[in-house]
Amino acid sequence: MGNSYAGQLKTTRFEEVLHNSIEASLRSNNLVPRPIFSQLYLEAEQQLSSLEAGSRADNEEEEEEEEEEEGSESSSPPVSYQVKPPPEGCCTTDGFCQAGKDLRLVSISNEHIEVPSGFLLVGAKSPNLPDHLLVCAVDKRFLPDDNGRNALLGFSGNCVGCGKKGFCYFTEFSNHINLKLTTQPKKQKHLKYYLVRNAQGALTKGSVICWKGAEFRGRQSSASTCSSNLFQLPESSGLSGSASSEPLPPANPSAPAGTQQTGTLTNSGPPKKRHKGWSPESPSSTETWNLQLNPQASNRIKNDGGSLSSLPHSALVGPTSSPVVGSGEPVSVPDNLMKICKAKPVIFKGHGNFPYLCGNINDVIVSPLLYTCYRNSQSLSRAYEQYGASTMQPISEEMQLLLTVYYLVQLAADQVPLIEDLEQIFMRSWRESHLSEIRQYQQAVPQAFPQVPSQVTPVTSAQLPWLAGLAASSCNDSVHIIECSYSLAEGLSEMFKLLIEGKLMKTNYVVIICASRNRAIDSCIVITGKYQARVLSESMLSPSDYQKEVNYQLVTGKVETLGSFFSTLCPEGDIDLLLERFYQENQGHISSSLSSSVNKPTAVNGAGAAVCTSYEIERHQIRPFQLAVAQKLLSHICSIADSSTQNLDLGSFEKIDFLICVPPSEVTYQQTLFHLWHSGILLELGLEKEHLTKQRVEQYVMKLDADAQIKFKIFLQNSMQNPHTLFVLIHDHAHWDLMSAMHSLYPQAELSTGLVDRLLNCREVKEAPNIVTLHVTSFPYALQTQHTHISPYNEIHWPSSYSNGVDLYRENKKYFGLSEFIESTLSGHSIPLLRYDSSFEAMVMALGKRFPRLHSAVIRTFVLIQHYSAAMMAVCGLSQMKNYTSVETLEITQNLINSSRQCPSGHGLMVVLRIPCIPLAAVAYERLYNVRERLALEDNFEIILGNPNSGITIGKHFVEQLKVWQKIEDVDWRPQTYLELEGLPCILIFSGMDPQGESLPRSLRYCDLRLINSSSLVRTSLEQELGLAAYFVSSEIHTEKAVVNDVLESDPEKLSSTDNEDEEIATEGSASEKRSPMKRERSRSHDSASSSLSSKASTFCTESSPPQALSNSTEETTNNYERQKQKVDKGAQTTISKHLPPVTEQLDMKQNIKSTQVSITSSSSPPFSSSSSSSAPTHNSFILQTSQCSMTKASKQPPIVFLPKLVYDIITSTDSSGLPKSSSLLPYHSVMWASSFRPLMSKMMTCTEQSLYYRQWTVPKPIHMDYNNRNEGRMDTFHPRRLLLSGPPQIGKTGAYLQFLSILSRMLIRLTEVDVYDEEEINLTIKEESDQYYHQPGDMWPDLESFKKMPFDYTIHDPKYEDASLICSKLQTMNSEDRSMSRRQEDMYTCRQTTRMRLSKYAAYNTYHHCEQCHQYMGFNPRYQIYESTLHAFAFSYSMLGEEIQLHFIIPKSKEHHFVFSQPGRQLESMRLPLVTDKSEDYIKSPTFTPTTGRHEHGLFNLYHAMDGASHLHVLVVKEYEMAIYKKYWPNHIMLVLPSIFNSAGVGAAHFLIKELSYHNLELERNRQEELGIKPQDIWPFIVISDDSCVMWNAVEVDCSGDRKSDYTWTERNVSLKQILQHIEATPNVTHYALIGMRKWSSKTNSAEIKDPFSCCHVHDFLMLNVDLTQNVQYNQNRFTCDDVDFNLRVHSAGLLICRFNHFNVMKKQIAVGGQRSFHIKSKVSDTPVSISPAQYICAPDSKHTFLAAPAQLLLEKYLQYHSHRFFPLSLKNYSHPVLSVDCYLNLGPQIAVCYVSSRPHSLNISSSGLTFSGLLLYLCDSFVVASFLKKFHFLKGATLCVICQDRNSLRQTVVRLELEDEWQFRLRDEFQTANAKEDRPLFFLTGRHI
Repeated sequence: MGNSYAGQLKTTRFEEVLHNSIEASLRSNNLVPRPIFSQLYLEAEQQLSSLEAGSRADNEEEEEEEEEEEGSESSSPPVSYQVKPPPEGCCTTDGFCQAGKDLRLVSISNEHIEVPSGFLLVGAKSPNLPDHLLVCAVDKRFLPDDNGRNALLGFSGNCVGCGKKGFCYFTEFSNHINLKLTTQPKKQKHLKYYLVRNAQGALTKGSVICWKGAEFRGRQSSASTCSSNLFQLPESSGLSGSASSEPLPPANPSAPAGTQQTGTLTNSGPPKKRHKGWSPESPSSTETWNLQLNPQASNRIKNDGGSLSSLPHSALVGPTSSPVVGSGEPVSVPDNLMKICKAKPVIFKGHGNFPYLCGNINDVIVSPLLYTCYRNSQSLSRAYEQYGASTMQPISEEMQLLLTVYYLVQLAADQVPLIEDLEQIFMRSWRESHLSEIRQYQQAVPQAFPQVPSQVTPVTSAQLPWLAGLAASSCNDSVHIIECSYSLAEGLSEMFKLLIEGKLMKTNYVVIICASRNRAIDSCIVITGKYQARVLSESMLSPSDYQKEVNYQLVTGKVETLGSFFSTLCPEGDIDLLLERFYQENQGHISSSLSSSVNKPTAVNGAGAAVCTSYEIERHQIRPFQLAVAQKLLSHICSIADSSTQNLDLGSFEKIDFLICVPPSEVTYQQTLFHLWHSGILLELGLEKEHLTKQRVEQYVMKLDADAQIKFKIFLQNSMQNPHTLFVLIHDHAHWDLMSAMHSLYPQAELSTGLVDRLLNCREVKEAPNIVTLHVTSFPYALQTQHTHISPYNEIHWPSSYSNGVDLYRENKKYFGLSEFIESTLSGHSIPLLRYDSSFEAMVMALGKRFPRLHSAVIRTFVLIQHYSAAMMAVCGLSQMKNYTSVETLEITQNLINSSRQCPSGHGLMVVLRIPCIPLAAVAYERLYNVRERLALEDNFEIILGNPNSGITIGKHFVEQLKVWQKIEDVDWRPQTYLELEGLPCILIFSGMDPQGESLPRSLRYCDLRLINSSSLVRTSLEQELGLAAYFVSSEIHTEKAVVNDVLESDPEKLSSTDNEDEEIATEGSASEKRSPMKRERSRSHDSASSSLSSKASTFCTESSPPQALSNSTEETTNNYERQKQKVDKGAQTTISKHLPPVTEQLDMKQNIKSTQVSITSSSSPPFSSSSSSSAPTHNSFILQTSQCSMTKASKQPPIVFLPKLVYDIITSTDSSGLPKSSSLLPYHSVMWASSFRPLMSKMMTCTEQSLYYRQWTVPKPIHMDYNNRNEGRMDTFHPRRLLLSGPPQIGKTGAYLQFLSILSRMLIRLTEVDVYDEEEINLTIKEESDQYYHQPGDMWPDLESFKKMPFDYTIHDPKYEDASLICSKLQTMNSEDRSMSRRQEDMYTCRQTTRMRLSKYAAYNTYHHCEQCHQYMGFNPRYQIYESTLHAFAFSYSMLGEEIQLHFIIPKSKEHHFVFSQPGRQLESMRLPLVTDKSEDYIKSPTFTPTTGRHEHGLFNLYHAMDGASHLHVLVVKEYEMAIYKKYWPNHIMLVLPSIFNSAGVGAAHFLIKELSYHNLELERNRQEELGIKPQDIWPFIVISDDSCVMWNAVEVDCSGDRKSDYTWTERNVSLKQILQHIEATPNVTHYALIGMRKWSSKTNSAEIKDPFSCCHVHDFLMLNVDLTQNVQYNQNRFTCDDVDFNLRVHSAGLLICRFNHFNVMKKQIAVGGQRSFHIKSKVSDTPVSISPAQYICAPDSKHTFLAAPAQLLLEKYLQYHSHRFFPLSLKNYSHPVLSVDCYLNLGPQIAVCYVSSRPHSLNISSSGLTFSGLLLYLCDSFVVASFLKKFHFLKGATLCVICQDRNSLRQTVVRLELEDEWQFRLRDEFQTANAKEDRPLFFLTGRHI
């Protein structure tokens, strides 16, 4: 807080609490974050138990009124309300209708009143006439019955005065009967009594109308501690009856009682629809006090609209806007008050009763603002009452008034009181007075809190007037105290008397106090200072009323008095006469001389004259900042998609489309089109083709105007028709028009208001799952309220360029925003960029007193036009006119006029003259245009009227200039954006109430904001006006180095007033050392008038400084070598710098103000000569003129900004937190503070913290579109697909979001693409080419008899086995000498070739995919119950393992129908199998098993789309230790869990168990179904074994329609797995095939490979296995690699058929995790990862070798793969003499060939006759291998043998049993083992040589 009172908390504590609060808020589900200060000061408190009514016991009528306003059953808070202005000439008197008929009951009680059938007479209460009832006729259907129920919604009534009928809205009726309400009109509040006729026939007050809820409201005495306006909610359990059903945070005491934290009172009646009919628009001139009611409410009391907005919802009660409010004796307002006082006094009602005003009431304004502030501040301590601490009193009324007097006394004469200042004073005072109690609250147990009396002696009502007078005595009568003894009426009368007598001339504030011992005080404060009264009264006009008022004054000619006054000022006569005379005298002569400087250089280009080369239009390029922001946006989108809420399914979108919504400014619209066109995004997203037209680009940008609905409807239709397109709805300049659509339906509202709400918040957008809304704005505050739609998680703030002094993003440009402007102004080290014009302000103030009835905007505009006119005349030679302008305006004008002369090409400066009021802008344009024409300057600079509703119009001469500069040849080209005016010397009159996102060019030099509406003090309004000057300057040539450096020295985390994370800091730190002497000598006055000469001197110096002189210049410290493209030798440069004169006061304004350019070329050259006529060498003058180009100079420094003094003071002053005062203003017109009990913002707040601050402390008004976004039974009200991007103005947000669209599109494409292996089949050259084809290319299925004749192709063709050993057969010609050359080395094994493929609709997916169709399949849909699973054991014996195998199935409830369970115990019996004869289109017969490890997230187990929705049985085969994680990710999948002994096993074990389980199940099913009469051979015997990386499947379609039989064509297309499996399952005689597989996809497949549709060869990856035929052929359960090749060879040798369908292929996705990669071989001794080479995988038995922590089989396989040449030296590259491998295939590496033989009887083996082997491999031989079998084979001399066994004992037994020692020689040292410890059961080898 920065308060100075004792006991202030230390900053570290504050930071800690702030940090904790933000963290807690982000983790919390609650909408409202826990307030920082509640933790600091009020930690022990609980939630408020009551809301306070703040009423007084002695004013019961008023109290009742307040209760009803606060406690009505409405769900909208009672905010002040402005009625629309009554029609011209109608009656506005209280008690009368607009037709002038009396409605008061006392007046018409005896009159006959016609009451239509069905109507009743009721009495309405007017807040302005508390003692009267107004008679109304109301349809009884809209009134309640005796129980308060059954009243129809809405209203129907008639006026009994004038007889007007048919009022359908109570709002309209209340206007007609002049209720002049302060809150939203509601019949429940204002229709009070039934009227009945008594015995005499007179109308009298009858029974109270029993509105529902009224019976809950009791009367409240002043001592009551519980709010009487609350009905307690049954479920609220002690919480205040807050409107939302969302529970409040557990402790949120910082809201004062009476303030509602998250909503308003719960509506217990039927929902209302009529409340949307009332309009807060257009208050009447006498009702201007309702500041915050106004929708756009520009109106804020002086310092801030916040003033009013800071009231809690329930606060605005009391006197209405009308001066004729009151009670007791009336006070007459004297006639001619305004004429005498020169201002309308503003009366702020304070405490107590306020008297009735009558008479000339149009000359005063009454406001309840102070009353509500007092009332709020009195509620501060109510939060403590739940502890029973009755001694903690609120700040007393006497103390409030005394503090107010103190505050007014210290205000300067040109300051205006701010309600927010007062609120902070009250809060600080209360805290100081109760500091000890507050501390004890924080430490004590609340229930046992001791009663500590307050230490502060209270001020009594008797002391008050004396103390107030004492305080006011020191202020030179600026505050005058009037004490009255009876009532305020006498004090007001005295005040009016003093005003009329002129005795209050020096008095700005009159405080009237009525204090007596026996009752509470009454008070009011009257603003009598002319300046203060004017500012306050004008601040109460809404923007539309402001425009109407100005327009009225212009139209009615009231401003003519101003014009005639100006003409009397000039001693030489009227300015127009002077202009005319000047024009006549100088016609022809001056125009040619002035224009020559512009035209001549461009004309002589061809003659070799110098041309300025500094002109460059920036092309579209993405800066590092923009890319960073785009990536932040993308990560937020991804986090929404990744969340478990299923709100965005990125995987289901194929492309991006978008629509950009911009405000209805033609320039902004064209600017966005320009950015969009040049970004190339439409072509990149594939939305448009190459030949882009402007009409096509316009489809993607929508102006929010009357035509917007058509374009938006098309957008919505597109989104519905294209569910697989993600539509991004970008709402640019999102703080513009946040009006609720309900209120914009009101006839007085502009057409465009509420459009954003109607379109972007419509139900279609909210519910469409494929629309993401991105709000983009520089001023996000209005979207950060308690009711916001945007989650704090979905806010993206522009990043800071620096973090801890490190430059995060190297940019060649430095952003200059509001914080840098303020820094430059306060630092004192550089020319202040923010200035005010004291002479202009003084003249305005003087004229304001002279013309009190003219709006100050009119006066300011006319004075400024006069100044510009006089300055232009002075520059053109009428030097006497210098006295009729200000030095600032003169500086602007002379630099503008002379700028184009300093550049050979005529480049110049832009001056922005901001005139918000469009009619005034038109007047200014017309006037300046005429003056320019009279002075013959029409070719020197342009004057442009920038109207938001129209395009840019400029003269033909200037269009031609721009076309030359921009090299445009299009004849019809016209500039459509301000950016295209780069270099054009011009005054841009920028009109429109608010800027709407228009960007300004780099040639902008002056931003004249002296005419902005300074009475509308709202943070957004101020910052967006100053945002016009936001600017990028080149960081290499940073002119304002001092500014930059000061920012560096200050705290980089400070809160900038636009965006504190965006604080820009110097890119180089050394720039400040060389500050020129001139900088240090400069006068530090911020009133630029007093320092303009020195600033001009320095400015002029820089304009002419060549590169080497720049270190002495004021505004440039380094040279921009990039801009000076021409090459100049050093000699020329030094010559020039020698001739530079010192910077002197050579500024003679009388000589046509040529002082803008100090003569620096040489003493003989004329100052304005063109380059061709210069007497200095052309070379030199060329350099100088380039460096003098004003536009180049302007682009190197930020513009200078002129502000109204009032705004300047607010921007440059800081509050106690160290922040600019502007940051504590109300953030936006249509929001208000949730409580006056709120902390100040902290200087250290980041953007996120600032957002949380506003989310806690602001609430939308009813006119705000978020107002109705309450918790409707949900935990939060955030829209899941809505994001907010905020960043400072003009920083490049458009480029960032366009880049975001680009990378989002790329990511979506990437999401719909996968990397699939794309490798050609290997070893095709070894395959024997046969002329015999067993099938035709077009055959769909193999013919069994033909297939049996096909030879088996032993060669492996799968490219993943490129480094595997060749398998030899007698058929192959061993021409493979070069085979090893193409092999990869071990380290290149993982670098396999892939191709990126787009996922088809038949793809298999991993866990990241979720779409609507497969939610149920996956088991993630929140609408379904979480899938329950049951664990079932399944045991079977297997003789080869010698033990029973126990497996476990995890079966989800939804999949139990696939299984058979025993009836009594629900034991798992078998898995159901179909019949061979079954046929169904929607059913896959074969169960699919997928073994997997390490791929719970990335495995492709979602087969829903691959199977095209068909019913199928899919089982995941997982290891026991991975069971839980797989179950978590795949809750609806069946799991087969392997026994724990297989936890370290390889894929062979999984295949082995799948096959054995499936055969055992087949037997069980045959037995079960045999009992049902089904033959065993009819049970379907196939299963599918699929890898977990199979992603898509394709089918080749062959067309054999050619002339010859051998001619065919083929095409490949993606098909569903369902189609492929059903096709294969339908194969004739399918049960005769043992294994069926398919090719692996390759992009390089040729016709030869698919000419034969079927092959008899190895199959891999995805295969159908006949478990019946392969009963006696097993997978090797020990294997880790090549187990499928080994199994294929076993199946073939058993005489079984293996068929590969060549017309089908499978695509395998590259998955970087899991699978074989999950096996890591490491040392068993140390945990430190050490690289172990395969050579270390074996060792000698009993050696001290380091043991490895890996299965023995894996070590064996890996060793043989890389080092088998140690065992088989003769076999190396000896392919004609392979190694004989018995009963197994082991990979011996690519340079060794093997020959597989089976020892089984009757097995099919290749003929070995004629083959001599170079080695023999015996791996775990079984009993089928006998000595006689081995003796059939022949070996080379020196061939080697390798015997592998489980232990050393069996090794010796095998050698003996097979009689190996007969032919092989063994040595002791030839025995080895795998490098395993004994407990890990190593494998043992014995090697020997053939004798």
